[in-house]
Amino acid sequence: MRSKMKLSRSSQALAVLFLMIALGWGCKETETVKKHSRVDVLPYYDDPSFTPKWVNSKSDSIDGLHRIPKFRLINQLGDTISEKTFDNSIYVADFFFTTCPGICPKMTQNMALIQAEFQGDGEVLLLSHSVTPQLDSVPVLKRYADTKGIKPNKWHLATGERKDIYNLGRFAYFVEEDLGFQKGEDEFLHTENFVLIDKNRHIRGIYNGLNKTAINQLIADIKTLKKEQ
Repeated sequence: MRSKMKLSRSSQALAVLFLMIALGWGCKETETVKKHSRVDVLPYYDDPSFTPKWVNSKSDSIDGLHRIPKFRLINQLGDTISEKTFDNSIYVADFFFTTCPGICPKMTQNMALIQAEFQGDGEVLLLSHSVTPQLDSVPVLKRYADTKGIKPNKWHLATGERKDIYNLGRFAYFVEEDLGFQKGEDEFLHTENFVLIDKNRHIRGIYNGLNKTAINQLIADIKTLKKEQ
C-alpha cells in the first residue's frame, strides 16, 4: 500500500514538473511573439484625432497628408536648426523644460533609451523643444545636455520664440490633442507624448513618453519605418 502511495506521489510530482516546463515554454513563446510581433507598415496620422490612415507610401494621396511645416530654432550648441536638419531622417519629437520637476526627467531618461538604441544610426534623430524658451537659453540647454549625456547633432534640444514652439506643439505635432480639448494660446504646453516623424515629415505614431512598453513599441516602430522605401 505504501509502495503504491509513493508511486502515486512520484507520478504527481512528475506531472507537476512537466506542467511547469510546459507553462515555462508557453510563457517564453508568448514573450517572443510580443517582442517580434509588429505591423509591417505604420499608418499615417493626419489630424488631431490621431485616427490611423493606412496609405501606401508610394500612393499619390500621400502628398495631401499633414506634414510638419518649416521651422527655425536654435539648439544647445547655438546652431540654427530647421526642417532641413531632419531631411532624409526619421526623428522623435517631444516637449519639455529643463527645470521641470515632474514628468520631464522620466521623459528624458526614456528618450535617452532611444538615443542609445540608435546611437550609431545617422538616419534616426531626436528633437526636444523647450516650452520655457525664455528660461532655457543656449547655455542652459548645453549644461542640461552635458548632465544628461545627450549627444550633440544626434539629439537636439531646441529653444526659440515661445509662439513658434507652441504653434509647433499644438498645430504641427498635435501633442496635446489627446486631452480632448484645445488649450488657449497663452496656456502652458505640457505633455508626455513622443511623436514619430518619417523622412517626409509625416506623423507616423504617438507614444506615452513615461511608459517603458510604449518606448519599446516606439523603438520597434522606428525599425519598421527604416524598412519603408
